[in-house]
Amino acid sequence: MQQLLNTSIAGNDLVAWLRAALWVIVAVGVMRGLMPIAIARLAGWAEKTAITWDNALVNALRVTRWSLVAVVALGPASQELTLGPLAERWMNGLAMVALSLQIGLWVGAFLDTWIRNTREQALQNDPSTTSALSVLSFLARVVLWSVLLLMVLDNLGFDVNTLVAGLGIGGIAVGLALQNILGDLFASLTIVLDKPFQVGHFIIIDEFSGTVEHIGLKATRIRSLSGEMLVFSNADLTKARLRNYKFMQERRIVFKFGVTYDATPEQLEKIPSILREIIEGTEQARFDRAHFAAFGDSSLDFELVYWMLTADYTAYMDVQQAINLGLMRRLQQEGVSFAFPTRTLVFDTERAVPVRLMAEA
Repeated sequence: MQQLLNTSIAGNDLVAWLRAALWVIVAVGVMRGLMPIAIARLAGWAEKTAITWDNALVNALRVTRWSLVAVVALGPASQELTLGPLAERWMNGLAMVALSLQIGLWVGAFLDTWIRNTREQALQNDPSTTSALSVLSFLARVVLWSVLLLMVLDNLGFDVNTLVAGLGIGGIAVGLALQNILGDLFASLTIVLDKPFQVGHFIIIDEFSGTVEHIGLKATRIRSLSGEMLVFSNADLTKARLRNYKFMQERRIVFKFGVTYDATPEQLEKIPSILREIIEGTEQARFDRAHFAAFGDSSLDFELVYWMLTADYTAYMDVQQAINLGLMRRLQQEGVSFAFPTRTLVFDTERAVPVRLMAEA
């Protein structure tokens, strides 16, 4: 037996070959025997949670290829043998290629599952963002496999510096030629990920306003209140000062009016309490404050501040109408008149001013 174990095969005894083979056998055995059990338990745990990354991890482990694992095991197996430089280089190179492919499969499956789950959620909340998520998935795959390819070539002894430099120059040229398109593309990804607005939201951009109907890869379409379609490039939207009324929970209203100067101090003192009574008697409105604010040019000015408990604009206009009518009735009962722009001319003289009409000659 000792003589058999010392038998030399290709410059290595039988024990060395057995140790090398053991690396491959153990690696494949673990993948074929223990990996399914681990995946089953992890899948059972993932079904009980609401998060999505654990499901992506389970799907990533399911794409493990035992054949690639066996080739990866050639790397440590080659360390048990005395090989020539060329043979050792090839074995390590094959192990590196197999490892890179397996890592690519794992990361690709993880990203694919995560983005697919995100798309399913987007279909319920914002269907138009699914196209941008598809582009994000494509870009992630391109970056992943490009990085892995460069790593494999570098480990195989190829000079990747020239290749990277060439890709960099080519990328700059393409980027300059397509800078507007690429700017809108990445802006759409920013909108999808950051979500400053979604389909169905009412937004205001500068002097334009409307409801978002579609978020594309290059442009976003908004239906204005007057009915026409407004088209904005995504890059412009990410740079603009945008107001999104969808996230409004309450609406603060500042309401000003004036009464005439013939009102007495007692009448003026009653007006804030009248305003409080009107607001508190109106549904979906909350009183904040009411004050005799200023002496105007032709009016005594009051300022009322109240909150609408809903963001609905129609409800706001109904409440404002009820406040206006209630205020008119109460001020009429109190004998107070609303002011309007007037100007009084006073001629301060003790005697009448003679007026003489001159006839034309």
